[in-house]
Formats: sequence, C-alpha cells, structure tokens
Amino acid sequence: MARMHTRRRGSSGSDKPATDENPEWSDVDAEDIESRVVELAEQGHDPSVIGLKLRDEGVKGVPVPDVKLATGKKVTEILEEHDADSEFPEDLRNLMSQAVRLREHMAENGQDHQNKRALQNTESKIRRLADYYRGDEIDEEFTYTYEYAAELLGDE
Repeated sequence: MARMHTRRRGSSGSDKPATDENPEWSDVDAEDIESRVVELAEQGHDPSVIGLKLRDEGVKGVPVPDVKLATGKKVTEILEEHDADSEFPEDLRNLMSQAVRLREHMAENGQDHQNKRALQNTESKIRRLADYYRGDEIDEEFTYTYEYAAELLGDE
C-alpha cells in the first residue's frame, strides 16, 4: 500500500489464508459468535479489536480465525444488525482522534513544524475520507471541524 503523503513505498504484511470455508477445528455456533461480537462492542471495542479478540481468545475457548467465514457476515454487518455500530466508521474516527491529539500538541509546541505538516496531512485525509462516506455511512451535512471532533471523542 503506497503512502498517501510520502514518496516511500508501502509496507508488506501477511495475507489471510486463501480459503472459503471455516476450518473444522473452529466449530463455534454462528449465534454464539454474534452474541460475543455484540458483547465486545458494548464493552467499547472497535470492530478490528473485536476480530483480534475472537482470534486470540475465541468464543467459549475455541478460537474464531475468521468471523466472515464462520458466520457469513462481517463484524460491522453483525453490529449494524444489532444496532451496536458506532456513529462513524472506525478509520474516520481514528483519524479524527489523531488530529485532535496533534492539534493539542501544536497548541503547546507551536514551533514543531514537522507535526504541523502531519496535522495538515491528517486533516486532509479526514476530509477525503468524509467525502467518501458522506451520505452513506455518515450524515450528508457532515463537515469536519476540530471542535466537533474533540467534542465527539470527548464523549467516548
């Protein structure tokens, strides 16, 4: 994946196994998985963390390597069905929290030009991602402001 605001090459990572069926050693009931996903979401975990917890801790002691293979639905789809999803997509919320932290840092360290640019790049990514989600995942009228992001993240 190429970086958006740098000339550097992307980073490589591991790929998921190319399979279309759940392994037989992970025979957890789909309803148990869904209830565990909702339970973890109510504890305040993001969808990516929920996937990691199901992989590492499992449901009733049995690991779930891939929620979509086991249930036929993604973690976010399960959360939407049970009205446990958050107001904003996880990637947009993470970028907003990064921008809030950077802006607080800049208030104390005005001479930090490197992080001033990082803040500009982060807010640019937020606006670009908001355009992508607008009308579908987020409200049609949404526009990013630092004040709104700080208020939103302060509530959590």
